[in-house]
Amino acid sequence: MAAGRALGREIAEYGLRLVYGGGTKGIMGAVASGVLSGGGQVTGIIPEFLIDMEATRHSLGQLNELIVTPDMHARKHTMFERSDAFVALPGGIGTLEEIVEIMTWAQLGRHEKPMVFANINGFWDPMMELMRHMTEEGFLHTAHRVQPLVVDEISGIIPAIMAQAAQLAADRDGEDEVISKM
Repeated sequence: MAAGRALGREIAEYGLRLVYGGGTKGIMGAVASGVLSGGGQVTGIIPEFLIDMEATRHSLGQLNELIVTPDMHARKHTMFERSDAFVALPGGIGTLEEIVEIMTWAQLGRHEKPMVFANINGFWDPMMELMRHMTEEGFLHTAHRVQPLVVDEISGIIPAIMAQAAQLAADRDGEDEVISKM
């Protein structure tokens, strides 16, 4: 919870907008609370059926923007389209499913957006080991597209995202320059 609030405060300090799954309880709620308490902007995207399970209507009313979707698929698609980067804090099966789907889309060439595992207290170490194993066994044949950032400290997440985004932009500019000379 403390890591979630700290990440939220960092997002606000950098003047970034949080786009997240809309929950106002648990770690998701802590991130949103941190952003809002820091004066930042929050967009919550939640399916109708989860409103009373993962949120309170009062807390949802405090978000800067709320998008209610008909189902989880629409939620994830909308979050993907509205986000410039993805951060997985320690979490459960839903967190794992969402970050793996984002990595799958990267592997398939659907995006190059930064993906971050917030490896607080080594939480994601087993996942990183599994990914190394899958690569060694030849199952991540396009592993170069699935390069999530692994950041151990909350204070390093936003700078890592910004550095990777800047590198991707520079790479694209370089490609454009080469193409223009052809």
